[in-house]
Amino acid sequence: MTSSFNALKQTKLHQKHIDLGAKMVPFAGYDMPVQYVGLGVEHNAVRTSVGLFDVSHMGEFSVKGKDAEALVSWICSNSVTKMINMQAQYNCMPNDQGGIVDDLIVYRWSDTEYTLVVNASNISKDWDWIMKQKDLKDFDCELEDMSDDISLLAVQGPNAQKVVQKLTTIDLDAIKFYHFDAGRCGGSEDVVISNTGYTGSGGFELYVWNHEAEMLWDALMEAGKEFDIVPCGLGARDTLRLEKGYCLYGNEINDYTSPIEAGLGWITKFSESFNNQAYHQSIKENGPKKKLVGFEMLERGIPRQHYTICDSQDQEIGEVTSGTQSPSIGKAIGMGYVYTDFANLGTEFYIQIRKNRVKAKVVRLPFLD
Repeated sequence: MTSSFNALKQTKLHQKHIDLGAKMVPFAGYDMPVQYVGLGVEHNAVRTSVGLFDVSHMGEFSVKGKDAEALVSWICSNSVTKMINMQAQYNCMPNDQGGIVDDLIVYRWSDTEYTLVVNASNISKDWDWIMKQKDLKDFDCELEDMSDDISLLAVQGPNAQKVVQKLTTIDLDAIKFYHFDAGRCGGSEDVVISNTGYTGSGGFELYVWNHEAEMLWDALMEAGKEFDIVPCGLGARDTLRLEKGYCLYGNEINDYTSPIEAGLGWITKFSESFNNQAYHQSIKENGPKKKLVGFEMLERGIPRQHYTICDSQDQEIGEVTSGTQSPSIGKAIGMGYVYTDFANLGTEFYIQIRKNRVKAKVVRLPFLD
């Protein structure tokens, strides 16, 4: 047994996954379930009924104090100051090099208290970046890394609300999209219930203290029996998000991509100051040299990350960032960056799949409405 395997972290639900026969893989430093009964079954369960994900590897930072809002607003590209209490907001943190430190969800409790939910692979990097900005600007607030104390369960699909509602007296109808509440759920007295998710099929994400994670998991599985709830792994999570055209850090966005290039202008607001604002505003005003596009394959072949995109003259024009065989659409689909001249809808180009050039066409995102 290698030391690298032994070094993998485990969520508090790790034994649940083993007992359910999940196929486990290393991901962001954790031993995580990639699938249980099969990717297609899990994917379709979320699209048609309900699935349950363990995404406890995600990171959570608490920001409290007089300048909490000022700090979060400075590090994020979206309009944090326009948020109201108990609202969540999708966001990104621009770095100094023109790219993105991470994408994240900002939760506002009040103007003096926020929670930042970040990607597992970036927890240390994000923490160091935020602390650096706090010290540079002398913001008066306190930060706490709560990542090792909190578990996160995602209940996703058209029947997700019915499942969660059986376990709480909180009126879930009253929680608007990208808003949240907190209270009793599934036997725990202290669960944050957030109307968010990464699948595009609706649902809720539940933040619970680690020692109550197994209890909440069991309660959700029991409450979901009448809806044929299934546990879902990272494989289905990826195909679900790709069908909706959602960016994944390390694929569509990274330290070198601007949110403008990635089609994230809707979370890049210039009405208030944020780090490296002028750079991204210049890209918006002058137009990016490359753009993220969605494409479908016109010939047989599955596009994969880092495959070359070329034109009819065999000239390289871009690179694939994500690709899969879509379970819902029944076609091979992908996303990738291409020079702006090749980003128009209907434009045809080729994906270099090993020794073969396979034709593809730019289509509108999301792939699945």
